[in-house]
Amino acid sequence: MLDVQIDGGAGSGVGAWARVGVVTLGIFTVMTAELLPVGLLTPVAAELEVSAGTAGLMVTVPGLVAAVSAPLIALRAAGADRRTVLVLLMALVAAANLATATAGHFAVVLGARVLLGIAIGGFWALAGGLAPRLVPAAGVGRATAVIFGGVSAASVLGVPAATTAAEWTGWRGAFAGVGVVAVLATAGLLALLPRLPGERRAPGRRAAPGLRPGLGPRPSSGPRPGPGLRPGLGLRTASGPRSASGLRPIPGRRTASGPRPGPGLRTGLGALLRLPRENVRVRTGLLLTLLLVTGHFLAYSFVRPVLAEHSHVSEDLVGMLLLGYGVAGVAGNFLAGPAAGRSPRRTLAVISAGLTAALLAFALAGVTTPAGAGLLLLWGLAYGGVSVGLQSWFMAAAPEDVETATGLYVSVFCLSIALGALLGGLLVDATTLVAVLCSGAALTLAACLAAVRPGRTHLS
Repeated sequence: MLDVQIDGGAGSGVGAWARVGVVTLGIFTVMTAELLPVGLLTPVAAELEVSAGTAGLMVTVPGLVAAVSAPLIALRAAGADRRTVLVLLMALVAAANLATATAGHFAVVLGARVLLGIAIGGFWALAGGLAPRLVPAAGVGRATAVIFGGVSAASVLGVPAATTAAEWTGWRGAFAGVGVVAVLATAGLLALLPRLPGERRAPGRRAAPGLRPGLGPRPSSGPRPGPGLRPGLGLRTASGPRSASGLRPIPGRRTASGPRPGPGLRTGLGALLRLPRENVRVRTGLLLTLLLVTGHFLAYSFVRPVLAEHSHVSEDLVGMLLLGYGVAGVAGNFLAGPAAGRSPRRTLAVISAGLTAALLAFALAGVTTPAGAGLLLLWGLAYGGVSVGLQSWFMAAAPEDVETATGLYVSVFCLSIALGALLGGLLVDATTLVAVLCSGAALTLAACLAAVRPGRTHLS
């Protein structure tokens, strides 16, 4: 059961939901900024005199940078006020988009997109787990759904609106417009969010049920920490081993009781690597992310040719159907939010099964326009709950290390988007569009099996 409590100073009522709203605006802005070049590649390439393939780096670069920056910023900002960090990252989004709008050379654009990638990874990693600190415990599931609704809204509203605006103002005007929205979001975060100090755990506080801080699961038997526990120096007990000189174990040295972590390991890169290794639920969540997101984008990256060639949808209907897909995705996000708060395992199992059914049905029966349209809406409804379902999984899997876990999640999510598009492209070139749908379904089915696997991965 997801059991994370509201921050002591967060409050409740209208004020709390206003704070949720401004965080949602931030997520909406960073995702719109990331996806904006999808509709603007042709005019950017023409004006800056690069090929369309080169212009595509505007999408690839920030995604890869975000994959690296998400977990690292979550670690480096461990003790910092979350409001300050989020405001700085949103200001970086504004600066990156305004720099793109005024760039005279494509190298400047790519440099700005690198900065954007840093902001995307950091903002998502920190904001994704804020719901328990903004609203009472009973509203965490709904608040998480609202925050991640910003991701769906960016696809449904943000990108189409900015692309339409570019027809009137040019591509530079579209980037400038997103920059202005980022400035407004920065002001909103500064005005509405309370101070949200980083959570530094006291020595000996348990990081999660059954975990010792930085050391992993407690064995079923053996000595328990007593008053002699000192951070980074190992455990001293009445009967514990001493060195020949009678001193306590040296940091990082192996003793009779096993290896001890060196200073700073829990809060540095070592903590990032140790969390999935020692927490099977986090590891399972990363596997679910890899399978679900890769499977989805393996097929969705080619949804336009699938609709046109497989379902025989006319060109003038494709845009309307994709808009319907996005609206269905927003609905799926809000349907999944409360359910994921109660049981992320069951919610992700249902989502995975829904995606598998939609993709297989599309491959086998979506050969007419009505069938393709209906199955696309089912696909959007199922995928809409993926982000909030996975975020709820990580919040439940590592309740005392939510930001570290979320950073890993965002990193794998971004990498999975790139992997899905790559594998889909290879399949399209080598086989058929039906193979793309079936391969995506195979990955989502594997995610369903991983979610329902009994034992230590149970999260309900």
